[in-house]
Amino acid sequence: EGDFCPICTLPIALPVGNHSVFNSCCTKRVCYGCLVTQIKKGLRDCPFCRAPTPTDDADAPDEFMARVRARAERKDPAAINNLGEDYLHGRFGLTKDVPRAVELWTEAAELGSIQALFNLGNAYYHEGGIRYDQELAAEFYRKAAMRGHVQSRHNLGCFEGQNGDHGRALRHYMISARLGYGHSIESIGGMFRAGEATKEQYAEAL
Repeated sequence: EGDFCPICTLPIALPVGNHSVFNSCCTKRVCYGCLVTQIKKGLRDCPFCRAPTPTDDADAPDEFMARVRARAERKDPAAINNLGEDYLHGRFGLTKDVPRAVELWTEAAELGSIQALFNLGNAYYHEGGIRYDQELAAEFYRKAAMRGHVQSRHNLGCFEGQNGDHGRALRHYMISARLGYGHSIESIGGMFRAGEATKEQYAEAL
């Protein structure tokens, strides 16, 4: 979900959120390369659906939220997930509300959002989430990883490493490394230096 740019069809570099922009009009995530091309052409419309952007920057946050809410009301899982992220960070005039974010991610996950599963895992693992529950976090990460979410796969490797099962940790890292996740490659390098991974496994990850 969201790993490929819908315009150039190329994979979006990981983490996806750091190398692409979410468009509230169509809930498509477009890579920065296509966005820069759009800007160089002097175009301000959405690169994917061509919906107009607000002409006044002061109106942009209100317009963004109105579009996201409209699509969320139509049960668009990407919009519901994004609205949850807005509540998590208190963006666009919203009051920070982690429980509300979790409610929205739960709904989005039920509608098929893989990113929402990852966000639910984070909510039960990272500081500032709903509460710490590693077992529940691992369950959400596992569901997301089974559907191809690379960071979730890496996080499962971290859990296994913390629990002392370096063999299972390495298997998770190898999968996410093959999919291009740099942190997994670094983790495998650390395991190699600690004698927990072979030279051949580290070379394969590279």
